[in-house]
Amino acid sequence: MNGSANGHLPLSARLLGVGVRGASAVGKATGIDRAVEVAAEEAIVGAIESEAVERAMARVLNGPMIEEAVQGALESDAVKRALLEAMDSELVDEVWRRLLASEEAQQLVERIAGAPELRAAISAQGVGLVGDIARTVGRVIRDIDERGERIVRRLTFRRRRPVPSENAGAVSRALAMVIDGAIVNLSFTAVAAAIALVGGALGDGGATTGFTVVVGSTAWVAIGSFYLIVFWSLAGRTPGMSFVGIRLSERLSLRRSLKRLAGIVLSVFTFGFGFLGIVFRENRRGWADRLARTDVVYDEWEPEPAPWSRPAPPAASGVVPPPGEPALQVEGGAAGDDQQHHVDREHEQSANGFVGAAGADRDA
Repeated sequence: MNGSANGHLPLSARLLGVGVRGASAVGKATGIDRAVEVAAEEAIVGAIESEAVERAMARVLNGPMIEEAVQGALESDAVKRALLEAMDSELVDEVWRRLLASEEAQQLVERIAGAPELRAAISAQGVGLVGDIARTVGRVIRDIDERGERIVRRLTFRRRRPVPSENAGAVSRALAMVIDGAIVNLSFTAVAAAIALVGGALGDGGATTGFTVVVGSTAWVAIGSFYLIVFWSLAGRTPGMSFVGIRLSERLSLRRSLKRLAGIVLSVFTFGFGFLGIVFRENRRGWADRLARTDVVYDEWEPEPAPWSRPAPPAASGVVPPPGEPALQVEGGAAGDDQQHHVDREHEQSANGFVGAAGADRDA
């Protein structure tokens, strides 16, 4: 086949082929071909290690070609399918299992769980939830106060209040009293149960007598009175008042607290007549408020911001100026701001001067 093919070639081509084959045979016999390969390899390595090739490769790597190639590869469907298949493989699950089971991961979890920032955040969330509920209840009750008072005034042919009052209305006060009464009843029930338990242990049959009823009623009144006086004097509001969002205008002394308690008792014994001033008087004062010379107002309080939400104080500048230049004093960031404003004004003046000069040259 080769013979027939070579037979059709011209004489010069056949002679050239014979010469190449002969030179190849001579090169193999003398080792010239191996020397040529080594020299070519060293030449290629030297060219790759040259500074010119390094600069060319740096230009290619810093140019847009690599970024476009990577972007195109990331946007290709084949790469997306490969990534999804890798994420769905068992290898990823095994890596996650080993990572979560490692001692370092456990130490990280324990460190995060014991961090004071995390505990403060959880506490702030709980307090914030209670505060949000209290504020919502306070707004609803305040609206009910206004509507209920408007209806009562209309039924009694009294003129409507011109502007909403900042003093608490009858509904919010009544609800606060109900909550405080429930707290007092629970406390009294606990004390009565303890006394009954002790009496049963001593052999008393626990028979109810008139004397027992009198003692129990007196104890209930004493506990309720002590409860109100303590909270009025120390906090200026009871837990029930805090829940509905109202408070006294100021904390009361012991004497004024006793007068306010006497006013409540008189209002109750007169079948609520002493409470009518809360609805019909402009300052919403009942007998208890007038005797104690105080007001019950809506408590418009806002929660304190979380510690991590406050802006951090600016750090003092640690830059040391070169010799011969004045040092920059930074006090609370104000000096830095003034300096920045001064630099901005200089840049603006320079830009205006440049634009003015360019306009004058153009006009000329």
